Amino acid sequence: MNDKTNISASANSSPLGGGQEGAVKLKINNKTVEVPVGTTILKAAEKLGLEIPTMCHNDEVEHFTSCMLCLVKDGENGRLIPSCSIAVNEGMNILTKDDEIKEARRTSLELLLSDHVGDCEAPCTMACPAHMDIPTMNRLLANGQFDEALKVVKKDIALPSVLGHICPAPCEGVCRRKPIDGAVSICMLKRFSGNVGQLEEIPADSTGKKVAILGAGPAGIASAYHLQLKGIQCTVFEKSNQVGGIILKDVENGKLPQKILEKETSVIGRLGVDFKLDTTIDKTSFEKLKKEYDAVLIASGSISEEQKTWGIETNTKGFEADSQTYQTKFSNVFVAGSALKSTKLVIRLLAQGKEAAESIAQFLSERKVVGQPLKFNSKFGKLVIPEYAQYLKESEEKNRIEPANGVLQGLTKEEVMDEAARCMHCDCRKITNCKLRDYSDEYHAAQKRFAYEERKPVRKFFTEGYTQSETISKGIVYEPEKCIKCGICVRLTEKYQEEFGFTYIGRGFDVEIGVPFNESLNEGLKLVAEKVADACPTGSLSRK
Repeated sequence: MNDKTNISASANSSPLGGGQEGAVKLKINNKTVEVPVGTTILKAAEKLGLEIPTMCHNDEVEHFTSCMLCLVKDGENGRLIPSCSIAVNEGMNILTKDDEIKEARRTSLELLLSDHVGDCEAPCTMACPAHMDIPTMNRLLANGQFDEALKVVKKDIALPSVLGHICPAPCEGVCRRKPIDGAVSICMLKRFSGNVGQLEEIPADSTGKKVAILGAGPAGIASAYHLQLKGIQCTVFEKSNQVGGIILKDVENGKLPQKILEKETSVIGRLGVDFKLDTTIDKTSFEKLKKEYDAVLIASGSISEEQKTWGIETNTKGFEADSQTYQTKFSNVFVAGSALKSTKLVIRLLAQGKEAAESIAQFLSERKVVGQPLKFNSKFGKLVIPEYAQYLKESEEKNRIEPANGVLQGLTKEEVMDEAARCMHCDCRKITNCKLRDYSDEYHAAQKRFAYEERKPVRKFFTEGYTQSETISKGIVYEPEKCIKCGICVRLTEKYQEEFGFTYIGRGFDVEIGVPFNESLNEGLKLVAEKVADACPTGSLSRK
């Protein structure tokens, strides 16, 4: 934190408030609240409906000020104080938000991140232009849940079977399994999901809005698909007599069977998308579409000389549009695909179509048009050889499986399940409910600001599954290098009288949380394994 930051844990920090009786009045953000003596500032703020971020606080156990994320400001002296542990005083004037508080919280997060070794999203997901949740697809396929796997894929990819034949697989290039015994065959798995999975897609209720899409290539098709599912009627205008655009080249060269393309585009047609083929759009008809439709998406491929007269700004690559939202200077006109910048990568075109659809939906619902910004993502880079064994604990130790019936036929059901089981679970199990990720995103924390020169080697420990009462637990996973030393698990295992539980091991910067006396995780967490996993604010402790 900067030199001006003054953090105080004063003599009034006892939550018992000196043993006084009665009530205390104070102001928080200029709102008066009355609470019992001994109430912490955090709980007083909650009474007013104000949320103060915390990571080391848990209602089941005594407070333990460590994360310093709950800092607020004493309006009388300007000091920053931890709200989770300081009790209210009569007449206090507390601020929970200003620039100094925000910066202090950001710095606290960056200090926590400096010692946090873990990924939020898996490298394969980050490398996929459509940002598809590949690890979840893999786990579902390994379990034989083919319909559920297709649902995951189509959340981000409109043409999974098509892409499974022609994608150059940037996701496989960064797969952590690649240097061990070959990358997981992600494209083949995605193709199988599209070929075999069954998914009933029902568009949302009609919004009454309609969008004209120029071009039936991958960007236009994807945008129409995602918009139609949102209840926005799409009409796709295509100058040729076929749907597919650049994808048709892969049909011609034999990489993609025509029937696969027809099957997946017909599914989109059945959602209600209206394809108007053999239709050329010139300047006059473009102006007409701008007036007749609520929005227009130009996804017609590299722009022509005639299109340069449409009044939209251009550069040497294509039309000018916002790189995040795809919106042009005309608020109801958007551009995606090669009309923006020439590319032959179909997955990137599909991704842009999806992202443009999100921006158009925001525009049509009169929300701020921000596109699809990526959430904060912790990442630690490549595995080193000693770490391979840690990640292989969660996968099948088999070499990459090549399809017995040839590449064009793809993997069989049995081969798919075996290949998907090779996935090493590089994504975080708490990817949707990790406080460290959520707050780092909210406060725009920089992961590397206080990073060490060398990171700690990653480790994984597991408890075995067990039956407790009428429920069956799969057990939990402990990844020490993700731990922020909040101590919640230590206090919970003490409260519930685990024989061994968790404790602090070591001193200073080298301290870590673990089971004492070198006992196993099974021995340490016999009573409250899932409770401590659910209470952990990061993915350090999580359910399998």
